[in-house]
Amino acid sequence: MNRSEPVSWRELRGLVQWLALVLVVAILGGLATRSSVMDWYPQLVQPGFAPPNAVFGPVWSVLYVLMAYAAWRIWRVHGFAGAPWALGLFLVQLGLNLLWSILFFGLQQIGFALFEIVILWFAILATLLLFWRRDWIAGALLVPYLAWVGFAGFLNHAFWVLN
Repeated sequence: MNRSEPVSWRELRGLVQWLALVLVVAILGGLATRSSVMDWYPQLVQPGFAPPNAVFGPVWSVLYVLMAYAAWRIWRVHGFAGAPWALGLFLVQLGLNLLWSILFFGLQQIGFALFEIVILWFAILATLLLFWRRDWIAGALLVPYLAWVGFAGFLNHAFWVLN
């Protein structure tokens, strides 16, 4: 993005909307997760590399903000018409992100969640690459998300094997 002019009200409203969209997904994921984190999840055999529960909230909070800002950077310059695949795939991976929480925690289907998180990881990678082609900063903002979901995939696999 090579824009040096100040952010317009339209662009600022767009940023708020991207943040709100990601926040809605985070809230829905949290609702799907909430009850299982208290009763089902602690009963599972935990892999030795599983982080403490207190790590997940702060990490996801940062990742969701980075994701929303990355999408906004693409939208700000290109709009949906100029980047339909990039922004469309962003929305798809966001839906897959929510679906994983529903599968793993809400439905307690560790195996299905493992299958789904692999698809999610590839969707994030494809989104990252499409973003990078338009704005390398937007692409780079998704690197921590890709890494975390990769780690979550290994963690999901360990839960599947152990339980």
